[in-house]
Amino acid sequence: MKKIVKLSLVCAALFAGVSTYAIDGNEDFNLHVLKNGKMITFGLNQTQKAKLAIYDKEGTLFYSENASGKDGILRTFSLQDFPDGTYFLEVEDNTKKVRYEITVNNEIATLSSKAISSVYKTVSDKNTSVAVR
Repeated sequence: MKKIVKLSLVCAALFAGVSTYAIDGNEDFNLHVLKNGKMITFGLNQTQKAKLAIYDKEGTLFYSENASGKDGILRTFSLQDFPDGTYFLEVEDNTKKVRYEITVNNEIATLSSKAISSVYKTVSDKNTSVAVR
């Protein structure tokens, strides 16, 4: 009986650890890859509005969308018709543009969870003046 209880506790801890993940607040857009395969699913936590675009290595635009969500953005893309190669997911809001790498190889598409580049936009105010001495 004690072995069954111990085994049950170990299994419960294992399943709890597999089904949860921590959100690292230091990452741009807090992108979380939820699923890989020929269908990629990702979430953008704490982002209400963003422009999403998928490009190939040469910069050809394959897909573009203005996405929005109350508590974040959750999207699934089918890459079934994409030939093998490297693609890029760009996520852009009012303050920054972040790029993630998508690798399509055979029957698997993989989306990187870490950004490969981040560009922060400058905010220009029309009513600024510069004093020169």
